[in-house]
Amino acid sequence: MTPSTTVQPPIASSHDLTCRFPEITAVDHLNLQISRGEIFGLVGPDGAGKTTTLRLFCGLIKPTEGSAQVVGYDVCRDLDRVRDRIGYMAQRFGLYPDLSVQENMTFYADLYGLPQGQRHQQMGLLLKMTRMEPFLQRQAGKLSGGMKQKLALMCTLLHQPEILFLDEPTTGLDPVSRRDFWEILYQLVTDGVTVLLTTAYLDEAERCNRVGLMDQGKLIRCDTPEALQTELEEVCYQVKSSHPRTARQILSRASGVLSVEFAGAVLHLFLSPSSTTPAELERSLEEAGCGPAQLTPIQPSLEDVFIALIRKQGRLRL
Repeated sequence: MTPSTTVQPPIASSHDLTCRFPEITAVDHLNLQISRGEIFGLVGPDGAGKTTTLRLFCGLIKPTEGSAQVVGYDVCRDLDRVRDRIGYMAQRFGLYPDLSVQENMTFYADLYGLPQGQRHQQMGLLLKMTRMEPFLQRQAGKLSGGMKQKLALMCTLLHQPEILFLDEPTTGLDPVSRRDFWEILYQLVTDGVTVLLTTAYLDEAERCNRVGLMDQGKLIRCDTPEALQTELEEVCYQVKSSHPRTARQILSRASGVLSVEFAGAVLHLFLSPSSTTPAELERSLEEAGCGPAQLTPIQPSLEDVFIALIRKQGRLRL
């Protein structure tokens, strides 16, 4: 007899989740499922609906249509139960610059109503995890950008939430601070916390277990970074040319070219195999005085894929 396997329900999900404002539909029939213990990244251009999605999941705004469930509760019907089990860190978290690290944490512990024993134990664990112990008495306003984000995260984690909602938590941080912040996120996931974050950095999205690509309020793709990099029918090429700017103009008008963008000193191009061949494009460039030209197939980055998908969505809408 084959033993049965138990499938865990998602820790957060939405069904046709929609949020309309008078001038725009910010989130448009979003269907999403977040598994326990994963880091899920929402990526999209400004105005794609990422922040609104987080606010809907946290019950900060009410949906126009559809529903959202978090830790087994409907966000609209059981908001108090949801709030007790989540942590939300906005782009501008409400730290008090005149208060020390310890005083900020104590203030948020009071807001959460944490007993003295629990708060002291949790503060100690968080300070050790973030390596912020030496800065306990420093005013928040005198911390570096990375330290401020660590403090904001500690305040968000004081009540031990099951799932974290982080809105572009590393924007504006230097590379070392970004790396440190991600090490903390990995440790949190190891300890059983689930993370749903938005990010403007495509290299960060590659660190997530799964990524949702949003555009104009819609979820256009959702998969692992590895799968997203291989699922497009168009082939990605690196283009070397003696005149790359002119080459880009020519290639952008060529049949079968989905997108062509600069990647340093070269171009990255997505080409439909059924429309034309790399050899034909190389001849076109050389005839236009952009030779020598060379197209080499490459594995696209997540940024390459994201730009190509946005271009494809735009053409589908025409």
